[in-house]
Amino acid sequence: MTWAPASPVTGAPQTGLTSPTYTLATDVAPDSNGVARAVTTLGGTQTGVEVSSPSNPFTLLATRPKVLKTLPALQANGQLGSVPMNTWYVSVRKGVDVLAGQPKRVMVARLQIDVPAGADTADPESVRAALSLLIGALWEQSNEHGDAIITGVL
Repeated sequence: MTWAPASPVTGAPQTGLTSPTYTLATDVAPDSNGVARAVTTLGGTQTGVEVSSPSNPFTLLATRPKVLKTLPALQANGQLGSVPMNTWYVSVRKGVDVLAGQPKRVMVARLQIDVPAGADTADPESVRAALSLLIGALWEQSNEHGDAIITGVL
């Protein structure tokens, strides 16, 4: 996999975090189809945030399908039948406190991307445009997503 986030990663804006950065170290992915990184150093002001440890993970994981699917043969009528999907994931795991004096629990944020087989070669610019919009919107709305999760109001 060529997925290799720069280190440090500049974090998106969030209330209470000033110029957040995250220094990443290579971690062990749970499977050979993934690339994992662990947060080893925090930058900026992130009071109360902790780096990754075994009992308090702060990790980033990207996975690709174990087997990339391709388009099936055309049916006798010259039409495609069912088009398989190649599912990609990006996830962050972060240990969080749920109650003072209790052990950390793991929060998981997952992004799933389903790409129809064949789109990578027949329409790569549209695949890239969809990802550009998704990532741009997430970046632009980072603080608003944080506020919504904290307040319960979307």
